Amino acid sequence: MTKTQQYLFLAFASAFIVSTFLTPFPFSWALKILPIAVLLQFSWQQWSITRESAHKLFIVGLVFSALGDFFLDYDRINWFIFGLGSFLVAHLFYIFSLKPFAIKRVPIIALYCLYGVGMFSLLYGGLGYLFIPVLVYMTVLLLMGITTLLSKKSNAWLIIGGISFIISDSLIGLNQFYQEIPNASFWIMTTYYLAQFFLVKGMFEQKQNLA
Repeated sequence: MTKTQQYLFLAFASAFIVSTFLTPFPFSWALKILPIAVLLQFSWQQWSITRESAHKLFIVGLVFSALGDFFLDYDRINWFIFGLGSFLVAHLFYIFSLKPFAIKRVPIIALYCLYGVGMFSLLYGGLGYLFIPVLVYMTVLLLMGITTLLSKKSNAWLIIGGISFIISDSLIGLNQFYQEIPNASFWIMTTYYLAQFFLVKGMFEQKQNLA
């Protein structure tokens, strides 16, 4: 990723994160998507060179992430389910892009699963009609995080990206369905942008796999 692209990503991401302290404003969704647009530009440039199918699948995941950002910011209440669905599809494409897999790091994977069970036990009482959608989404999200460990492409950037995504979405769930978190949007968006940035770095720039 060029320095210009990194600076643009940082500037746009910081601008939206700061804007979370303000009341919602018209077209805030456009500012929210700009950092992802920078990552998409870089990813597309890389795919145009490699033509790898895994990279193409990852780009589709980024596109659905941008769509999810739009839904969650345009109407944060009535379109929540559409945002959830968009990010679910995004995670599925991220998972497909990480193939092939190998069985390894079993104890760490067990910790991911325990975390998922613990988090859902906190949320389920407040989910109501979203019980099944959130359960499915959390399962796929954890699976995405786990595949960053199992993938033969696995590297530190991908693993940290997966963890950051889990943290970000956990904060959304806790704030939405369990207990309001002070300055929740700030922490959610900070960990979210870090997650996407790390995943892109891990997919396109890191060549050495971890043992």
